[in-house]
Amino acid sequence: MRLLHTSDWHVGRTFHGTDLLADQDAVLRHLAELVEQLSVDVVLVAGDVYDRAVPSAEAVRVATAALRRLREAGAQLVITSGNHDSAARLGAFADFAEAGGLHLRTTVDAIDRPVLLEDEHGPVALYGIPYLEPDPARHALGVPEAKGHTGVLTEAMRRVKEDLAEREPGTRSVVLAHAFVAGGVGSDSERTIAVGGVEQVPGSVFDGVDYVALGHLHGPQRLAEHLRYSGSPLAYSFSETSRKSVWIVDLDAQGLAGVDRVELPVPRELATVRGRLDELLEDPEYGKLSGCYLSVTLTDPVRPVDAMRRLRTRFPHAVHLEWQPEGGAGAALRYSEAVRGRTDLEIAEAFIADCRGSEPTERERDLLVAALEAAGRANPERKDVR
Repeated sequence: MRLLHTSDWHVGRTFHGTDLLADQDAVLRHLAELVEQLSVDVVLVAGDVYDRAVPSAEAVRVATAALRRLREAGAQLVITSGNHDSAARLGAFADFAEAGGLHLRTTVDAIDRPVLLEDEHGPVALYGIPYLEPDPARHALGVPEAKGHTGVLTEAMRRVKEDLAEREPGTRSVVLAHAFVAGGVGSDSERTIAVGGVEQVPGSVFDGVDYVALGHLHGPQRLAEHLRYSGSPLAYSFSETSRKSVWIVDLDAQGLAGVDRVELPVPRELATVRGRLDELLEDPEYGKLSGCYLSVTLTDPVRPVDAMRRLRTRFPHAVHLEWQPEGGAGAALRYSEAVRGRTDLEIAEAFIADCRGSEPTERERDLLVAALEAAGRANPERKDVR
């Protein structure tokens, strides 16, 4: 049996305010092509199909179309819910969907009820563990004494292994789980699932099965031969520098026969650049970045006016902008130190100078005086005596 392991689609997510639905649709189309090209039998989606509990109608359309294409390409689908999904919404009509080859595992009571499929070597049991919020999950699992993510996942895996022990000898086993497993490396785009400061669980929790398809972390990672993160199909932060991919997992009569990484196409590259605004706009070297989602750090000594609009004349996909003047800014003052002995006008002028790196012009100073007077500060020159 051949499996394709993916996760963390986050359909509906934006990237620094930029809509990604077209990019998500493109890369999910490629998954269906892989299913057909590589004769994949089962697609595993380990949580976070959507980016929010109540996805938009357009996000639902993109995800539904992706699932339909995967099924039409010839694969059965096994999906669990992640911490971004609404388990109840994602799992709606699960019993009816199963008849069409879409197997949704989003509830605690279905953890030890595997999807049973067969190949020439016999049965394969695929167990779905949805994201388990520790406090409600420990009660739903009947283990009120369980502590944190490790406690509830330990109980979930106990149930999986108990069910597996009662299956026909030689039954191969696969688990889908959405969790932060120790040894994994996070990025800037995952939502924390820490409880009481602890979110990681040991990989040993998942011992005893042939393959564990993990979701939650957005970079592809191998924690053990049988324990892997596929990562998200798209980059959702500039910290995600590794090429996106899926795992192709082969099972034979003895269990795990091999795992291969297959890289995914990149609808639009990500890039970061640093420099003065005029250099970025004029230097031919930077022209190659015009098609990238771009994060820009400007180093001009004075904050440029209307910088993002000007950048987008050359880099239409610039999405993030910071200003870090050469030489750095002075040490930050506490509020009481910043205002003591200064007039209201001096405080406002200092704020402008701190924000953009240059003193206000005479015209700007006149506007500040008028604004302070309009706000009821009868004497803008009155000093703060705190």
